[in-house]
Amino acid sequence: MEIREILPWDKPHFCRMVHAFYALPAVAHPIDPQNAARTFDLLMGDTPYARCFVAVDERDVPHAYCLCAITWSNEAGGLCVWLEELMVEDALRGHGIGQQLIAAVRAAYPDAARFRLEVTDENPRAAALYRALGFEDLPYRQMVIDQ
Repeated sequence: MEIREILPWDKPHFCRMVHAFYALPAVAHPIDPQNAARTFDLLMGDTPYARCFVAVDERDVPHAYCLCAITWSNEAGGLCVWLEELMVEDALRGHGIGQQLIAAVRAAYPDAARFRLEVTDENPRAAALYRALGFEDLPYRQMVIDQ
């Protein structure tokens, strides 16, 4: 698999993968089905806040993605890259594609102060991968309020 940034013709594949991601038992809750298309449209614009990398086969068809949210962290003292969503299609899991996606993100932001992600307890394989790559568990919960 080759890792590259998402391109305009990837929209149907991105939307398909996002919907598959949010149907997994390891995801805490579903999202509005329109969110994937809205996110894709944002990615195709000129935004400094989001970026997406995909793993493509020899026909240039994406089968995995890593959606990143870019922000600043005063705590870390610099740029914080959230690996907002990382999804590898089921048949390709365990082949190092997730690791390749994370490596591509880290290479794209060599000066980032922090890389951050979330993982649920229902996804122990992913948590094991993240720990093997150097991610550490945080000693606190996150909280949100949706508008």
